[in-house]
Amino acid sequence: MAKKEIIVVGGGIGGLTAGAMLAQAGCRVTILEASREWGGCAGKFQRNQFLFASGATLGMGLEKGGIHERIFRHLGIKTDAQRLDSVMKIKQGDRTLTFHADRQQHVQALQQAFPQKKNEISGFYEEVYQKAAKIRLLMKKLPILPVKTGKEAFELLSSLRPAHVSLTPDFFKTISSLLKKHDLHTCHDLVSFIDGQLIDSMQTTSRDCALLMGVLALDIYHEGAFYVQGGLYQFAYELMNAAKRNGAQAILGRRVTSIKKVGDRFEIEDHRGKIRTADHVICNAPIQSLPGLLDHPSYLQLSTGLKKRAKKDTWGTMTAYLSLKDAYLPADFPLFQQLMNPDGKGHDEGDHLFLSISDPHDRLRAPEGYRTLTVSTHINLDHWKNDEQYEENKALFTEKMLRTIRAYYPAIDEALVELYPGAPKAWERFTYRPSGMVGGFPQTRSHSLFLSVSHRTSLKNFWLCGDSVFPGGGTIGVSVSGYHCFHSITGRKLIQ
Repeated sequence: MAKKEIIVVGGGIGGLTAGAMLAQAGCRVTILEASREWGGCAGKFQRNQFLFASGATLGMGLEKGGIHERIFRHLGIKTDAQRLDSVMKIKQGDRTLTFHADRQQHVQALQQAFPQKKNEISGFYEEVYQKAAKIRLLMKKLPILPVKTGKEAFELLSSLRPAHVSLTPDFFKTISSLLKKHDLHTCHDLVSFIDGQLIDSMQTTSRDCALLMGVLALDIYHEGAFYVQGGLYQFAYELMNAAKRNGAQAILGRRVTSIKKVGDRFEIEDHRGKIRTADHVICNAPIQSLPGLLDHPSYLQLSTGLKKRAKKDTWGTMTAYLSLKDAYLPADFPLFQQLMNPDGKGHDEGDHLFLSISDPHDRLRAPEGYRTLTVSTHINLDHWKNDEQYEENKALFTEKMLRTIRAYYPAIDEALVELYPGAPKAWERFTYRPSGMVGGFPQTRSHSLFLSVSHRTSLKNFWLCGDSVFPGGGTIGVSVSGYHCFHSITGRKLIQ
């Protein structure tokens, strides 16, 4: 029997996962990445002697049974990662909270911070952890949502247990409703703390975050959070090398400009005019890229719902990359932290920052005595449409982010060696994401679970993976979507 020929468009974590697993299964795989770097939003770039993590920085899913651990074990990949007992610090003006990996310690610390809500916090997190445990039991077999075929329905039903019946009413609720149930909705600093976790993982806050996705997000750090030496780009390179070991071609600097369905096969043309053919195409690009990638007749074969969502913008990000002298940083400067603008009220537009700094001993990212720092905030791309506004915003946001860092770390200017701003056009230019969109759709009730975008499209043998589709963003989410493409094409399953 002839081997299936598969082209993966995009070398982010999702596409590389699909490509590596399909190559190991015996398919003929070609992975085409437009940029000169693997990893997409989990990539890297070099400036002089400093290496910066582009976006995603906190390692997840490496614990026993975690999605990355399972995929890497399936592919024979080993990683150099340090498990964190203290996942991150969260600074809110005069208050500093710690996200502890241990669940009991985490709850006790929050009870100490908010003693007037001690019993309510206990009840809230007990329910969060109970619901998350039930969902993880369901997700162990990685069922596909939304269900599109009889086989997918059967696999979902086979994953269900009696305990899952109790989750049914939660499909229609938000995290905000759970906070209100436990009388925590008026405890503004605690809600802000929870919103900080949700905005970075679910792309939305408690008011709109779907409850079932939200409890997973609030629980997932307790399953395992890791510092990866060098950065999460290591995942991308390990996956790429695994794909190559199994015979795949993995090519950088090949921007796909056209995907055309011709009979039962596809013709894929790159920016150099080279045309490749394949039985299957896996598109590891945001669905907003589809109108420009697919030829018109093929695009018309997509479902109305998918085409409608392909016209919707998602978040953008403003990022700052700093190289720092370690001697000027406090000894307890956390590897990961969130900083709230002392004068701000929201969790976007520079009022909420996520910081990731290299470990002092990580020689892959900085020479001895120096460290590299990635700082990011969510932004509304509607405010960055014209050139004059864009340049003004770029300068204003850079300074706003620095002001917030200075509020907590006054010596940051003495530590600073160089600063590189990463505005939306940089993300568009280097990762080819339309308008610089990152993170995928917010995991609200209208965008998650049964209402999310499927990896399966109505254009036969044209598949999607990445942060636009179920189960969403983050390296865990995109890896699951890559696995779903592998599973649907081959019928094979990931080892337990």
